[in-house]
Amino acid sequence: QVDLVESGGGLVQPGGSLRLSCAASGSFFSINTMGWYRQTLGKERELVARIKEGGHTDYADSVKDRFTISRDNALNTVDLQMNSLKPDDTAKYYCNMVGYYSDFRSFSSWGQGTQVTVSS
Repeated sequence: QVDLVESGGGLVQPGGSLRLSCAASGSFFSINTMGWYRQTLGKERELVARIKEGGHTDYADSVKDRFTISRDNALNTVDLQMNSLKPDDTAKYYCNMVGYYSDFRSFSSWGQGTQVTVSS
């Protein structure tokens, strides 16, 4: 089992910045993809950004040039630096990691979510 713990959410004014962090714990062989998703009430969870083990990144169009995802493979952590935040960024943000156990079974683990509220 892979457990994810997120931190860094909160209330911020429009134009402000927040940094989300997520750390994995447990027994696993590798983590291929680390990502952040977000969800608001009544809407489906959507991809915000993800990063592959080799460093390739994908971003939602709505956050390009404002958000930056990064990972530390030694610490099994992923961060999301969010700048120029807008009210539309208000959502619960979830960390997701996809990888393999030592017996080659795959896993996809989710964190509990951290609330980000952008409001004046």
